[in-house]
Amino acid sequence: MMTELRKRCLSCTACPLSRTRTSVVFGVGPERCDVVFIGEGPGQQEDLMGEPFVGAAGKLLDEMLSIIDLGRHNCYIANIVKCRPPNNRDPLPEEQDACIGYLEQQLSILKPKIIVCLGRIAAQRMIRPDFRITRDHGSWTERNGVYYTAMYHPSALLRDHSKRPDAFSDLLSLREKLQVLQIHP
Repeated sequence: MMTELRKRCLSCTACPLSRTRTSVVFGVGPERCDVVFIGEGPGQQEDLMGEPFVGAAGKLLDEMLSIIDLGRHNCYIANIVKCRPPNNRDPLPEEQDACIGYLEQQLSILKPKIIVCLGRIAAQRMIRPDFRITRDHGSWTERNGVYYTAMYHPSALLRDHSKRPDAFSDLLSLREKLQVLQIHP
């Protein structure tokens, strides 16, 4: 199922981002996993390589996940939009609307128990429109048996080291939720 969805996504031309992309950045990880991380959209390195979170922010994300025994081998990583917005700007609402169906189908196939939004854009789309990352990061929301939380985007942590203690606390909260739900990565 994921293979067919990926194939359809790779040929998508539903929004103007398709005209400027190098690659569609579909997602990476096992088709059966309990934890999904969702960012806003691919950056330059991701666009070039066709894989999410492969630049400096991706390296930091990998390091963060290793602290709680997660990684690309036991969780899935995707984005709200699958094509890079020019100059790494925030994806526009209409671009998100054109692309969100692919993410919804990915989640339908994956059936995660936990969804972690990386940054404000993902949290506002997946958790609630008025989500404020500085105020609400690390809080949990449950809908239909799926637990949602948000953390600072790794690129924000690269720019502002003062947010790192909060990110570490959020990782510990995620590890605790994994234990409570008896998820063994």
